[in-house]
Amino acid sequence: MTENNQTNNDHDQEDVSLYEKFISRTEELIDSGRKNFDEALKKAGEELTAAGNFTREQADKVSAFVKRDVRHAIDHAEKTGENIKEAVDPKRVAAGAQSLFARILSSAAGTLNEWAQKSEQQVEFKTGEVTSPGTLTCKNCGEQLHMKKTARIPPCPACHMTLYRKSY
Repeated sequence: MTENNQTNNDHDQEDVSLYEKFISRTEELIDSGRKNFDEALKKAGEELTAAGNFTREQADKVSAFVKRDVRHAIDHAEKTGENIKEAVDPKRVAAGAQSLFARILSSAAGTLNEWAQKSEQQVEFKTGEVTSPGTLTCKNCGEQLHMKKTARIPPCPACHMTLYRKSY
């Protein structure tokens, strides 16, 4: 493995780790009853940045990934007629961060329903971003990537394009 590839792998793992820490800390803050989803996500970012392990830029980027995934899960639940808890049930999707993701969605239902009503544009998932488990479908060729765990999104293995739709 070249030094450049190792650096990219380290960076990818760092973003995935930060994503999982965001989900976990946000869930704790919501469960404590002191914060709604937006407040909890902001507070989690502040805490993780203050600890010195991540930069504000990294925290902002990963926070946007978490918000995007939460919004998409809500949109998907509405389109399929499922409730939020059913749509992200950890028994139906890979374990690990997904179960944390499901608990956060369950805890933040009020804020999430508000987001769902405001969301009018289709969410795009792009190569290089971090996302939770689910199936990504290339918008160019239809190739499907089955993400079993939280990870960085690669280019399409079939056509090398970079935009996807997501389903669960």
